[in-house]
Amino acid sequence: MLRSLLILVSVLATVLAAPSEARTLDEIIKAGTIRVGVNPNFPRMSSFGMTNQLEGFDVDIGNEIGKVLGVDVEFVTTEAAQRVPFLISNRIDIALGAMTRTPERAKLISFTVPLHSESMGVITTDKVDASSWKDLDRKDITLVNMRGNLSVGILKEMLPNPKVLLVDGNADTIRTIAQGRADALVENTDFFLAFTKNYRNVNWRVLDEPIFVAYCGIGVSKGNLSLRDYLNVLLYDMHSSGLINETWEKWYDAPMAVPISPDPYF
Repeated sequence: MLRSLLILVSVLATVLAAPSEARTLDEIIKAGTIRVGVNPNFPRMSSFGMTNQLEGFDVDIGNEIGKVLGVDVEFVTTEAAQRVPFLISNRIDIALGAMTRTPERAKLISFTVPLHSESMGVITTDKVDASSWKDLDRKDITLVNMRGNLSVGILKEMLPNPKVLLVDGNADTIRTIAQGRADALVENTDFFLAFTKNYRNVNWRVLDEPIFVAYCGIGVSKGNLSLRDYLNVLLYDMHSSGLINETWEKWYDAPMAVPISPDPYF
């Protein structure tokens, strides 16, 4: 509870602060550093490894961006709910961490073309009688999710009957299911399956039918066109060369469920 309160206070303080002028592409190159926001509690996307250094898909992509730009990369750790406020207040130059492109977020920040996709499905256990995500639309079901996730709002419309338990971190979602405080998580299964390995006494299941597919871009400050346009060109090259899919397979041991088709016409 205290941790949740501290995160909320931090986010509110950032949002209420006067917006800062975002650094342009030229200013980032001149400074010699790009600040990349990543979620430190998101294994395979980004987390602290055995040597206490950040590692994962986002870290590799961030390092590649810095390499091509010819600048150092400063990784800034952000919770999911902090990403937009950190961009608005110029605490980071770009935000990674499965930044789903939505109309609501697009009112506050700008997005690049997609970096990767999200195929949303269900992680549950053999204690839950369900063969499809539609079977979860019952009042005796509790769905767990993380504050700030896109799926929280979507599921209110698609699965209105279950109770909802919101937690602060990605690992907390799987922990609550293992502890019996929730029945299922409806999210990108690739992102969360790694946490199930911590609870080998639980018989985990992933339901076959996906709910929908979303697309995640790189978040930049609103109107920072020089940086966004540069990243769009770079992402086209990275998709076309196969680098992004290779990096995805490196960390997830499987191809991206819905691959991104590079499009040079933005």
